[in-house]
Amino acid sequence: MSDEALEVEAIGPEAERDVDARFERRVMMNVPSRRNARLRKVIELVNADEELYGLWIAANVNAVERLHMSDHGPVHVKIVMNMAVRMLRLLLEAGVEAGVVANYEMEGADAEVVVALAALLHDVGMSIHRADHEAYSLFVAQSKLDDILPEVYGPRHRTIIRAEVLHAIISHRSGGRPLTLEAGVVRIADALDMAKGRSRIPFAAGSLSIHAVSAAAVESVAIDPGEGRPIRVTITLSNSAGLFQLDQLLRNKLEGSGLEGHLEIQAKLGDGDQEKRLLTDFRL
Repeated sequence: MSDEALEVEAIGPEAERDVDARFERRVMMNVPSRRNARLRKVIELVNADEELYGLWIAANVNAVERLHMSDHGPVHVKIVMNMAVRMLRLLLEAGVEAGVVANYEMEGADAEVVVALAALLHDVGMSIHRADHEAYSLFVAQSKLDDILPEVYGPRHRTIIRAEVLHAIISHRSGGRPLTLEAGVVRIADALDMAKGRSRIPFAAGSLSIHAVSAAAVESVAIDPGEGRPIRVTITLSNSAGLFQLDQLLRNKLEGSGLEGHLEIQAKLGDGDQEKRLLTDFRL
């Protein structure tokens, strides 16, 4: 063996120390399983997958550290997964039919698996690039689904679940057209990760765009059963500038999602009528 080969071998796994520091702060995925054994098994497999966690870290490095965008890593996908599963369950309880139930005579539990996996994998393409990351996510997610799904489903059912997950992933992009309830739920949940401390990363970095200022005004997002519709989304704002998030960003995700008739979206100003001041000075 050459000296060069020996040198390369010597800096193998030990060279991962810097990356390991990020793994030590690992975010574990969890979602209430509600006796859904298949969903529980999927989450166990996801939490045991070091490669998948590496993809989330790489996606976040591109998003936050290189492009100065908001979080697209493990915290983001965990929030999106829990919001998406919450919305799906409210819709199923209201009698709305999931795609895998309507088209394949599968169960609501299988729809939960689709939603959870699509939420967890929807941004893995960010590990490659932001531009067209939804499409990149498809082939990155494909290999991870081929690792996970054989542990949960037989060949026929895992083929269907994989197709439904990939459909939900591509449908979350701008102009995407969800054809299933599951895909629509993931699309909306992705847009709802806007609560305090989440979308204000660009604002904290010094950006004074309307996107950054309005994002800083969103205090919390709550998902509850609605009165006239299955779901009520309540977004609490510290400043009315946050309405931009709803009017421009959330509206775009809602239109064409298939969920337009199932959601009530309400914005309210927190702390009575007192608005938090977000700017002290602005010069153009």
